[in-house]
Amino acid sequence: MSGRAFFGRFGSGMVKRRYIAALAVGIASIGPVTWTDAPVAQTLTDRLAKKTEKAGQGKDRLLVESRELVYDKDKNTVAAVGNAQLYYQGRTLEADKVIYDRANNRVYAEGNAKMTEANGQVVYGSKFELTDDFKDGFIDSLRVDTIDKTHFVAPRGERTGGETTVFERGTYTACDACKDDPTKPPLWQVRAKRIIHKNEERTVYYEDATLEFYGVPIAYVPFFSAPDSTVKRKSGFLAPHYVASSSIGYGVAVPYFWALAPNYDLTLTPTLLTRQGLLGEVEWRHRLVNGSYNIRASGIFQQDPNAFLAPPYGARDKDFRGAVDTRGKFLINDKWVWGWDLSASTDKWYYQNYKYRGSINTNAISAFNALGFRENTSTINLTGQGQRSWFDGRLYYFRGLSYADWQKVQPVVHPVVDYDRRFTPGLIGGEFALSANLTSLTRQQTDYQSLYQDNGIIPGRYLFPIGYDALGNPIRLYDSCAPGQFNPSKCYVRGAAGTYTRLTTDLSWRRTFIDPLGQSWTPFVSARGEVLFKSPDTGGQFNKYLPNFFDTSDDVVVRGMPAVGVTYRYPFVADSSIGTHVIEPIAQIIARPNESQINKIVNEDAQSLVFDDTNLFSTTKFSGYDRTEGGTRANIGAQYTFTMLNGGYISTLFGQSYQIAGRNSYSTPDLSRTGLDSGLDTTRSDYVSRIQIAPSSNLTLTARSRFNETDFALKRVELQATATFANLATSVIYARYAAQPDLGIYTKREGVSTNARYDITPNWYVTGSVLVDLSRHAAERFYGVQGYQTSNPVGIGALSLGAGYHDECTTFSVVYQNSGKQTLADGSRERVQTVLLRLELRTLGSASYSYNQTSVVTDGITQ
Repeated sequence: MSGRAFFGRFGSGMVKRRYIAALAVGIASIGPVTWTDAPVAQTLTDRLAKKTEKAGQGKDRLLVESRELVYDKDKNTVAAVGNAQLYYQGRTLEADKVIYDRANNRVYAEGNAKMTEANGQVVYGSKFELTDDFKDGFIDSLRVDTIDKTHFVAPRGERTGGETTVFERGTYTACDACKDDPTKPPLWQVRAKRIIHKNEERTVYYEDATLEFYGVPIAYVPFFSAPDSTVKRKSGFLAPHYVASSSIGYGVAVPYFWALAPNYDLTLTPTLLTRQGLLGEVEWRHRLVNGSYNIRASGIFQQDPNAFLAPPYGARDKDFRGAVDTRGKFLINDKWVWGWDLSASTDKWYYQNYKYRGSINTNAISAFNALGFRENTSTINLTGQGQRSWFDGRLYYFRGLSYADWQKVQPVVHPVVDYDRRFTPGLIGGEFALSANLTSLTRQQTDYQSLYQDNGIIPGRYLFPIGYDALGNPIRLYDSCAPGQFNPSKCYVRGAAGTYTRLTTDLSWRRTFIDPLGQSWTPFVSARGEVLFKSPDTGGQFNKYLPNFFDTSDDVVVRGMPAVGVTYRYPFVADSSIGTHVIEPIAQIIARPNESQINKIVNEDAQSLVFDDTNLFSTTKFSGYDRTEGGTRANIGAQYTFTMLNGGYISTLFGQSYQIAGRNSYSTPDLSRTGLDSGLDTTRSDYVSRIQIAPSSNLTLTARSRFNETDFALKRVELQATATFANLATSVIYARYAAQPDLGIYTKREGVSTNARYDITPNWYVTGSVLVDLSRHAAERFYGVQGYQTSNPVGIGALSLGAGYHDECTTFSVVYQNSGKQTLADGSRERVQTVLLRLELRTLGSASYSYNQTSVVTDGITQ
């Protein structure tokens, strides 16, 4: 039985006895009662109310629930006994017994004592001794569980002013107790002589602190402080991170975060390096009403520049090195957004040499891959989106970060604009689509690629000389055309020097009809027009050869391309006891005039051409606007789909494309030779196929292939398997591409890429990935790379091994990466080995360590 009453002062012992007797009767006869009309002279609630009124807090009341109320006139106490619950100012105090000492204004709670704060924090103790407003006092066998699942424990604690709690010989952890054995030490905890938690400051101070893992001390700190778990941002030092490298030495970075205002802050990160000195870094972040931006800058005056390679392979000639990165995004209204993503550095090796964590530019530093491509992309953008329309405009600046990148051949794009709008006409039905593209760019130096190496032995590439070494030998670094071979039969152009601006618009309509037999007919028409303004740069030692590759005479080129066609499908459906079968023949025919003025245009955005199942029925198979299909072409194929009752499926497609009239655009190369060796450059194209099998949601097998149209020889194959079984998730990709001699690729390319993750337990996991180059021997003969065993047909392009642990309070990972790749065109190569360690303790912060060793090997000599 529970009684509800206000603590009060009773007039006599007889009243007390009758009061208890009445409660006893209630317990025996009528169950729970609420007692509010006891004869009182002055209640505890009234006394507290006077205090709070003086403090301007309003008329708070103390509500008590318990099985019994016991008044002791001699001791001047009132006790709530049996499942006592006290409610005051949002706090709840629960215990087997709560005693109010009226003389000393103290409240004592014992037996399963528990106090829940207004914010949800729970305080446990064997005994509470508090003031009557619950703000001050002592707690024995104290344990505090915060709303963010952090935990404080101490034999005794003291509360002061309701905002400071001192834990004597206390421990702190963000780990939950072991469910099987709560007495077992948590994964980690901080044990300190004194832990002081100040609620108003939202800071926890630790004195004579030791960090323990599974109860074993591993680190000692005399004093430190950290924000409590409710803090999202607060000024102070952040967790350090450590770096190590053969070229920069060992270093530790200690960031300081300065919360200047709720919407902007500053982070200062000095890093002391044993070999290179002090690396400074600063980051400014600012959030506004309609967006946010940040700026990060770093720099160093190098103490030992000789640790790096000499130009053109490194930055040995520079004393000061640094970088600036900035990113921003702002809403103009509910449809328009603009922003930027910009990066700049003193040299292209800075980011990798100094392990610059910073590029906040999301596009800035692409990961090292087995081919060694690294790129820094800066952009300014404006994007708009309606219900059925889309606009995107961007400025681009590309900076290559690998050894063999020549900045003069990189274009500056100013800008590229895409617009697309779809609408439904009311009269004829179907869908109209309007698309437009504006591209304008400038390039300083023509980007030549050689088709043959004039050494009388094997075809290969020519390395452009950019200077001479100390012995007078030419330094050859950039791939180019050999002297005297600047003609389309021995060389081609990836990008032309000068300024080029093209505007393309395309208006199309399509509609699908289903006839009574279930046949699907989709007629479509389109009209495309474009104008190209070109100002080629034909001056200088090498740009003067540009007229050998395309007609540079006309400053303005106008082209048009109308098209009309129809797509036919006739699905045959059959149901069986194991699933549904669908066989669907597909045919498409498109009539157009010949593609015109190919020799007058520059191809910038349509150089990547892969013919496979994904674009078999595309109206044009070129990847960009600079080229489009011409002539009359038919695409024919058949698709089979089997849908299983358990949700699995099998999907296949097989088809071919035919040039049935007019000139074949894919056999008519532009200055970049796009279309040759594509499988589309003959009257009858290569065959393309796809098989995808997914017997369940755990396993998917996909095979894409291209076969020669005459002898069915395999020209291109990609096999992929992804699987998830219990604790294992893995993916394997095998690819084999035939040589493309018309593009200067004389050997096959073949390799396997695989990655896997295995969860040993719900917390522990291991990961791994490997890239295997199965055509390594052929590539070495072609490129003339020295120092490899060419008799070994298998090479490891990249390797990664890792392990980690994660739970509600701890994240730990260790990763080893090893990548070997050709980076210098003179035959030298780079191998990068990296070890990454990271430990994050929730609420306390994280620490990381990285060690990187980069070696460049030239003729067997490591630099």
